[in-house]
Amino acid sequence: MSGTEKSKAHAEQAKGKVKETVGRAVGNERMTAEGRAEQAKGHARHAKEDIKDTFRN
Repeated sequence: MSGTEKSKAHAEQAKGKVKETVGRAVGNERMTAEGRAEQAKGHARHAKEDIKDTFRN
C-alpha cells in the first residue's frame, strides 16, 4: 500500500515540477504557483507515508 502511495507522491512532484517549469517559460505566474503547490502536496504525501512506515516497523 505504501509503495503505491509513494509512487503517487513522486508522480505528483514530477507533474508539479513540469508545470512550474512551463509556467516560468511562458511567464504564467498562476501556473508556476500551481506547480509549486503540487510539489508541496507531493512532498507532504511522501512524508506522511514515511511516518506511517516508521510506525509499522
